[in-house]
Amino acid sequence: MGNCCSDEVGHGAGRHSVGPAASVAEAASAAADRFLRSRGAGASTQIELSLSASILGDQEYFSKSNPMVIVYSKSNDGALEEIGRTEVILNSLNPSWTAKINLQYQFEVLQPLVFQIFDIDPQFHDVSEKMLKLEEQQFLGEAICNLSEVITKQNRLLTLKLGVSEHNLPNPSKSGELTVEAEESAGSKALMEMVFHCSDLEIKDLLSKSDPFLLISRISENGTPVPICKTEVRKNDLNPKWKPVILNLQQIGSKENPLIIECFNFSSNGKHDLVGKIVKSVAELENMYHSQDGENFFVPASTAHDCHSKEVLKSQVFVEKYLENNRHTFLDYISAGCQMNLMVAIDYTASNGNPRLPDSLHYIDPSGRPNAYQRVILEIGDVLQYYDPAKRFPSWGYGARPIDGPVSHCFNLNGSTYQPEVEGIQGIMSAYISALRNVSLAGPTLFGPLISTATEIASQSLTNNQQKYFILLIVTDGVVTDFQETIDAIIKASDFPLSIVVVGVGGADFKEMEFLDPNKGGRLESSTGRVASRDVIQFAPMKDVHGAGISVVQSLLAEIPGQFMTYMRTRETQAIS
Repeated sequence: MGNCCSDEVGHGAGRHSVGPAASVAEAASAAADRFLRSRGAGASTQIELSLSASILGDQEYFSKSNPMVIVYSKSNDGALEEIGRTEVILNSLNPSWTAKINLQYQFEVLQPLVFQIFDIDPQFHDVSEKMLKLEEQQFLGEAICNLSEVITKQNRLLTLKLGVSEHNLPNPSKSGELTVEAEESAGSKALMEMVFHCSDLEIKDLLSKSDPFLLISRISENGTPVPICKTEVRKNDLNPKWKPVILNLQQIGSKENPLIIECFNFSSNGKHDLVGKIVKSVAELENMYHSQDGENFFVPASTAHDCHSKEVLKSQVFVEKYLENNRHTFLDYISAGCQMNLMVAIDYTASNGNPRLPDSLHYIDPSGRPNAYQRVILEIGDVLQYYDPAKRFPSWGYGARPIDGPVSHCFNLNGSTYQPEVEGIQGIMSAYISALRNVSLAGPTLFGPLISTATEIASQSLTNNQQKYFILLIVTDGVVTDFQETIDAIIKASDFPLSIVVVGVGGADFKEMEFLDPNKGGRLESSTGRVASRDVIQFAPMKDVHGAGISVVQSLLAEIPGQFMTYMRTRETQAIS
């Protein structure tokens, strides 16, 4: 999805959303938040895994093995959940299975996979693979990897050594290798781009015009709406035209499947009013484009006697543009060698408290329990490190006074004068702790120098024609004081291969930081009147809860592929023009 954005608040009941309609709107709100925050714009796609093995250990005395693979996902607590099984291949030590293992790729989370190979006893060859009891079969070997390790390889092909785990094998030295190949669903490449505009929207605000946005949902098999995309908010506009909406065939299933397109009036308190909606398939939306006819919005009638009745409004929605094409996907760029490079900036201002005291946000617990800063770095670093083969991460501190020096708002954590990079995620952690011993916490909190430094690195990479995209992680315990300088730096950064993730830690009131979040409906404008060429930044405090097991960090990372794709498509358009 391109230019589809989500906000953190829900859709409350408006004037037309009463009774059953209100609960439907609120449910759609919660579902939209969970779905869009947990999946992100273009972050989730269907993957098919093809499996083959070589030099399997031969546990049969009179014939070769009859291998089958079972694939599991592994949760944080170590529990295994079966994803799928291959067929059984008879009498082979070098099998290539034809059955595909289907799973959903999500950029924002680690997805550990466990592959176990079993030799199926001949007496069970007439039993369906799904019905086979594994405790009755001979274990041949096991391999473990993260899905991101597969999809970041060129050709998306990874070969793993098979281990024997805790199983006792007659000849454990001959366990062999397993090759995993990932292929993206064809439906994720078939894209439909549409531009919507509306006319004569109803005024919902008392003192101003409405602030409308669209929510697009598909209808599941059981009839419930599943949100798949949101537009941006158009401020104070009764005849809005939104940025292009890009959907893929995988999201909608078929061009004939109905979609629910709802228009809401944005409210900063989270109580969005339903302006109206239509139900149309993509095929019907295409016809609307060709005919240039508008479709009247409707709302559920306010009567409680007939929940299926509706009130047709004078407000209309039009399809101004409709275009179908096949485009490169996020995973296409990754498997072609484009790297995602993490950069980290840590807040060393005095408001964090004395690092030697347990109530400090920078306190290093002797038990090894990570503090808030360490948790954020570990959670984001664990995901992003697989997209950077070199695993060398620029790492800075800000808001501190180095020994015998003035306050610095961008200093290298490793103590080097010129080189900010450290080796691996543990290198970041070590440099972070070392800096705590070598600087004096001070202030104020400035983001402008950090973002400008990161932008310069991204600019230099672009000049050198490197296939790199950068993610700057800023962890802070307070509100920035250089608002305009930060905005100017963000707007400049939007022209370069860079995204900015800001995470607030501690108990501060981060309300003033919401200006950083484009999903709140605001627009950043530089001191010269320029606006950002695309969305590049998002902010959330760690104390926010997103539900459904989705962490704040995951919800922020989920935005990255959409920002990446917007940048790449902008560059392609510029190259063509």
